[in-house]
Amino acid sequence: MSETTERLRARTQLAALATEQADPRYAGIEALSTLDLARTMNEADASVPTAVAAVLPEVAAAIDAVAARLAKGGRLRYVGAGTAGRMAVMDAAECPPTFSTDPELVKAILAGGKAAEGGAVEGTEDDAAAGIAAMASEHIGPADAVVGLAASGRTPFVVAAVEEARRRGALTVGLSCNTGTLLSEAAEHRIEVEVGPEVVAGSTRLKSGTAQKFVLNMISTITMVRLGKVYRNYMVDMRVANSKLAARAVRMLREITGADAEAAEAALAASGEHVKTAVVMLELGVEAPEAKARLEAAEGRLSGALGAA
Repeated sequence: MSETTERLRARTQLAALATEQADPRYAGIEALSTLDLARTMNEADASVPTAVAAVLPEVAAAIDAVAARLAKGGRLRYVGAGTAGRMAVMDAAECPPTFSTDPELVKAILAGGKAAEGGAVEGTEDDAAAGIAAMASEHIGPADAVVGLAASGRTPFVVAAVEEARRRGALTVGLSCNTGTLLSEAAEHRIEVEVGPEVVAGSTRLKSGTAQKFVLNMISTITMVRLGKVYRNYMVDMRVANSKLAARAVRMLREITGADAEAAEAALAASGEHVKTAVVMLELGVEAPEAKARLEAAEGRLSGALGAA
């Protein structure tokens, strides 16, 4: 097949995608008032949670599989291009401060690299060879999990990366906003959130982007819950990096243990500003070294450290 024929075939496939269609309901939006257009977009966005709800069983299965890999020492890699890739970068970047994870545990691989984080780098999403090379560069193997994101489900960089990751034995997940996609075929776990046409036809930073952000929130947050980095509904593994977070840490300690402000502040300081350690200190009346030992014996799970008393 010639290069020209291949390009025409790819364009035809793209035009058939639901996310590329022009919805007649949104024809003439340029004539709407600003308020009416805002209402139109808000109504369209309101359909996203329902679309995500329809695939929650698939999302949950993927998360359980990801958490199992990470619990055994594996890593999580997001792979994306454009809007999807930039959202993945943001999600990965929030894991270290929120859950005190090693920066190497969850990372995003974006077509075009760092330069693409702030804007488009033309042609990079079509570079399948770069997607394959990225998996080699990250030394992806059987212990790891790779989540590919592409609203279209056909982005060459992402599809090739997921195919290569699967070939290397990694767990693979494909997150798209169309059905029967190349990405879904490439991945072991497929998550297809059918959001339909966008208010601005083809602008998949809108409903598609919102849907992908919803699912990314679930993947990272629920995985961390499964890894014991949340106690009740408190982010007890967060890094106390500024005054706002220090105040939040003291508030958590008081709410979890019932301690007064002075005791909570003292325990936080004695623990080296490690919330979990401070909780064990306050709840069990032990010093920081013993509290840390209990947490280590419980593999970092606060409920286990407290239950072992």
